Amino acid sequence: MNGQTKPAPRGELRRDEPLARHTTWRVGGPAARLYRPADRADLIAFLRTLPADEPLLWIGLGSNLLIDDAGWPGTVVETQGCLAGMDLMAPGRLRLEAGVACAKAARFAARQGLVGLEFFAGIPGTVGGALAMNAGAWGGETWPLVALVRTLDRAGELRERPPADFEVGYRHVAIPPGEWFLEAELALPSGDTQAAQARIRQLLDRRAATQPTGLPSCGSVFRNPPGDHAARLIEACGLKGLRCGGAEVSPKHANFIINLGDATARDIARLIDHVQAEVERRHGVRLIPEVRRVGAFQ
Repeated sequence: MNGQTKPAPRGELRRDEPLARHTTWRVGGPAARLYRPADRADLIAFLRTLPADEPLLWIGLGSNLLIDDAGWPGTVVETQGCLAGMDLMAPGRLRLEAGVACAKAARFAARQGLVGLEFFAGIPGTVGGALAMNAGAWGGETWPLVALVRTLDRAGELRERPPADFEVGYRHVAIPPGEWFLEAELALPSGDTQAAQARIRQLLDRRAATQPTGLPSCGSVFRNPPGDHAARLIEACGLKGLRCGGAEVSPKHANFIINLGDATARDIARLIDHVQAEVERRHGVRLIPEVRRVGAFQ
């Protein structure tokens, strides 16, 4: 024996955990293991206990994920509510950990007298998810605000990376293989706190009026094609209200698919595929999903 021992993980480990409890669509089969770290050091210690070939999935609020009914055969790391640090590092420089809810980050920035992050209030996810897909709403996008990010790999190694290390596009970010976002520093201009808070309230009111916020969904299902809106194309096909099992194209907003209460992941996947095919057949536009499918889906 070398006298050295690895620290035991201090977080919460659940086995055979239904992932429907951890996604905003409220669907998804069980994960073999789900881990909620106590903090960053605990997450690093836990990752170092995993076999090199262990399937690993990170989730925040689970808002852009469609997890198969068969579940996930490996380990899920849940960051929401765990990696929740927020700090004002310097004037105009905000540090946000991956598990911070985007709406919470928007309100925090406004309280610090920083503006430009109000659009985050309309993103139903966490900072980690916003970084992973360059999330945006109401004309704002995540990555134009990013000054640097810190990532973590499955061996528990930390890296600090500038935006230039990433290929960023509309609702797409190419991430180095085997790395996950741990936190970001955003550069934001100073402004009026009350005006920023009023803007957040205005955007939340607009969201409630136009989107089915009280029902399980993933947010927008498809990216907007250049010069157009996915919702307009879907509605023009007469697909509002179309159902597949317990899944429905929202009558309120055509780019939302809602779980009426008994939908399966396969119901939602079939409805996504049908909507995509119909829009392409009738309009010649192939809509690209924002949602990421996880699992078998066979």
